Amino acid sequence: MSYVNLEYYILVAIILTVYYLLPRKVRWTAILAGSAWFYVRAAGDVPQMMVFVFSIVISFAASHLINRQANKNMRIFWLWSAVLLSAGPLIVFKGSELFLKESAGSLHLIVPVGLSFYTMQMIAYLADVYYGKISPQNNLLKYALFISFFPQIIQGPIPRYEQLGVQLFKGSKFEFTNLVRGAQLLLWGFFLKMMIADKAAIAVNQIFDHYRMYAGVYVLVAGVLYSIQLYTDFLACTVMAKGAAELFGISVADNFSHPYFSVSIQEFWRRWHMSLSSWLKDYIYIPLGGNRKGKFSKYVNLIITFGVSGVWHGGSWKFVFWGLLHAGYQIAGGLTRTTRDRLYKMAGIEKDSFAWKLYRTVGTFVWVMFAWIIFRAESLKTGLLMIKSVFTTFNPWILLNGSLNDLMDYREWEILGISVFILFFVSRMQERMVIRDWILKQHISVRWGIYVCTVLFIWLCGTYGFGFDAQNFIYGGF
Repeated sequence: MSYVNLEYYILVAIILTVYYLLPRKVRWTAILAGSAWFYVRAAGDVPQMMVFVFSIVISFAASHLINRQANKNMRIFWLWSAVLLSAGPLIVFKGSELFLKESAGSLHLIVPVGLSFYTMQMIAYLADVYYGKISPQNNLLKYALFISFFPQIIQGPIPRYEQLGVQLFKGSKFEFTNLVRGAQLLLWGFFLKMMIADKAAIAVNQIFDHYRMYAGVYVLVAGVLYSIQLYTDFLACTVMAKGAAELFGISVADNFSHPYFSVSIQEFWRRWHMSLSSWLKDYIYIPLGGNRKGKFSKYVNLIITFGVSGVWHGGSWKFVFWGLLHAGYQIAGGLTRTTRDRLYKMAGIEKDSFAWKLYRTVGTFVWVMFAWIIFRAESLKTGLLMIKSVFTTFNPWILLNGSLNDLMDYREWEILGISVFILFFVSRMQERMVIRDWILKQHISVRWGIYVCTVLFIWLCGTYGFGFDAQNFIYGGF
């Protein structure tokens, strides 16, 4: 079951109807029942459900053991025991992929749907109980709802208990505005997924899946398109999760803040996959010491943190390299900051000027894009060879002689270009205002004109049907 599947929206409609028919104090039970059904349909087998339920029960019980212990050593013992038990399936799965790649297929490992996301959610909950930031939930079913909340269980964002828990349990009153605002986000998610991500995927898959046939500028085209594809695919997923939650009057945290407008790698990670970035900062980087013990320790902590991020994304050395590469970017940026500032000054480029921001933004995108090539490639070796070809093969004429039309019909390129321009325009506006609020203030003819035109554009020009699978979101694989 996926966010672009009709069955999903039938389920949402049923849960929503039951939710608002029930008394407010028990409305959470409707979402719990719907989340359970969603997970059963998504998981597809009993062993996955058993692992999921086991993790919920263990982390719930451990949170109370941690909270009741006065002895610090015992609190630490129960914390680490619970973390290891909760994260055990994820550790085994990622470790088997990383170190037993050849034999991992014969192990028949049980990999529950949403494993990477709900594991981090449980660890954050346990750590917050340990540090006294929250009190453990006394109702097992309410805790199960917090972990299994259906809009975000498979692909995030990774919620914090203090942000999501109260909203789930209190029961929202019916407000028509919530339905409209939620539907707006769902429509925007469909646009991102079908007009940009799935359309860019056609050319991206052709080049990466047949990388021996393509080199030079082809790789740059694939890198740029994959950067856009991955962003819009994951953004669509989280926007649609936020939209579904908003139908119930529940606010889910934003997961992106226009990351490709960043002027540094450090800023990029403040804007990209923000729930993961904040998790890594709060539960890995800061406990290691953060930047409190000097530059050397700070850089070591960055390497460890981004190494963990790489492993979390996948049990392959290309993901580890990708994570360490981002750590290297930040370390290099810190070491060369003074030199770069001098070069800007010598070139007459004032800090915070348009030229400075443009150079930094384009430069940051290029570094991120090269890292995404490693991320998407078949293997680390393949990714490095593809990047090497960018500097060893000279073929810029493919941008002008129609060669790119062999990857995708020129009409698809035109639609993709228009859609990316719309994304850019909307993103720039979102930096200054909440567009959904602006739309709601307009005359009904303007509002419905925007909605109808968007639906028709997606319906007539979207990428779906035979040969295309709009059911699979990229981050569902992590």
